[in-house]
Amino acid sequence: MSHGGEKGIGVLERIARAPLVQRLRELIARDPLFASALGIGAVLRLGAMIGYPGALWFSGDSYVYVGAALRPRPDLSKVTGYSLFLRMLLPFHSFTLVTGLQHLMGLAIAVMVYLVARHAGVSKRWSTAATLPVLLDGFEIEDEHMVMTEVLFTFLVMLAMLLILWRRQTFWPVALGAGLLVGYAVTVRTEGLPILVLFPVFMVWRGWRTWRGWLGVVALTVGCVAPVAAYAVWFHEWNHSWSITLTRSGGFYAWGRVSSFADCSVIKPPADELKICPSGSPSSRTPPGDYIWHAPQVHQDLPGGPVSVANNSLLTNFAIRAVEAQPIGYLGSVFDDLLLSVEWPRHKYPDAGTVSYYYFRLQPQYIPNNHSWIPGGTAYSDAVSYGHASPSTVVEPFAALMSLYERVFYTWGPLFGLIMLCGLGGVVRIEGIRERQPRLAWSRRAGSMLPWVTAVVLLVFPIATADFDYRYLLPVLPFAGLAAGLAFAPARVRRGRPVPPSAVPQEDDLPSQVPGPVS
Repeated sequence: MSHGGEKGIGVLERIARAPLVQRLRELIARDPLFASALGIGAVLRLGAMIGYPGALWFSGDSYVYVGAALRPRPDLSKVTGYSLFLRMLLPFHSFTLVTGLQHLMGLAIAVMVYLVARHAGVSKRWSTAATLPVLLDGFEIEDEHMVMTEVLFTFLVMLAMLLILWRRQTFWPVALGAGLLVGYAVTVRTEGLPILVLFPVFMVWRGWRTWRGWLGVVALTVGCVAPVAAYAVWFHEWNHSWSITLTRSGGFYAWGRVSSFADCSVIKPPADELKICPSGSPSSRTPPGDYIWHAPQVHQDLPGGPVSVANNSLLTNFAIRAVEAQPIGYLGSVFDDLLLSVEWPRHKYPDAGTVSYYYFRLQPQYIPNNHSWIPGGTAYSDAVSYGHASPSTVVEPFAALMSLYERVFYTWGPLFGLIMLCGLGGVVRIEGIRERQPRLAWSRRAGSMLPWVTAVVLLVFPIATADFDYRYLLPVLPFAGLAAGLAFAPARVRRGRPVPPSAVPQEDDLPSQVPGPVS
């Protein structure tokens, strides 16, 4: 054998003995089902990277994020915490690196779902099933390949949740770290604002009986507030105004929300708000996510545009007045949008142009070179400056295969509804059926409450404040899947009560190490 051949064998042996490779081999041996699902998910993501070198783009938003990465500043219409992530990777000048890391985050989210489920005593089969919406959903994979915020946001919140749920009592350094993750996530997507309240409230509910529990609550709260406060100060330094939403577009989107039902003959707004009354009858208007971009009331008719301090306040006041005058109309519009999440087939909502960005395309995307979203460069020049390559490339036949896959394999609306219902089964249960006195009671299954409530909040909040968008479902899926998986965890029995045989998992269902309790 040649000397070079011996060296090659030596390299292979060292790779085989590497800690990561050994852990992968252990995972495959311990749970081949999950390892197979994870492998398929990885192959699909590799197909996306080969078929679309670089990244995919969402008109407007992606251009803002890249521009703010090159020339850091808080934007008036959306938070730019995601741009800080892009800024960190700027020295490499590679969108392939950006999307590659985002695909790894997608896989890591699935691994965290699996770990939390197994830690709570869920069987390997159901733990794996809980990860499938993340691993195999074509829209999840396409979104991971876009210069967009969803996957980073979801990764941060899921990691924070894992830290909180891993032990019944979360030590304060861990709670502080979880809080910092949540706080940064809010600067990535303001749809996470309710999480700033939800996670500390959960910690209070779980640990209020001990001083260590309260210490964890304080640490988590401080961690949540710190990045948000820092961003708010940065925003003020640039724009000389404070905003609870970290932008000046809250009124713009709220006005769009109420445009779906607002009737000024019922609202009777003051004189200064008459000019922003939506035109026509509510039934004649397009969905809010489309209407706000074409309505002259909030563009041409508002000097300074919708994101000035005065106009943001004007639009916000009108939206509040509309909800107060027509609460049934508001609740009905939110409910109608919630139904879209469980309907099939999908609608072209809010419009065909928006939905087209959520599919793998067979032609390179057009990046405008005649408009600037962040002062100092156009969308095209910013993309080239960041990536040092053509901003959009398509490679066949991989692009066609990914496009076909996405149109068939995704979480259909009825399936999404079923997943949400399964998760609810881990939060509440029906007791007293045999005694013919049915009643609802809190479930004693470990951990479902926080993931399920998080899924509900991330689903409802954007709809309640702006409009429904299929992209907004993507951060919901991992938490909904985790909650559904935890519904199959063995029920915790109160102290002093005998453990029924049905509540004891079989030996094959237990993790290799006995899990600690997860609340």
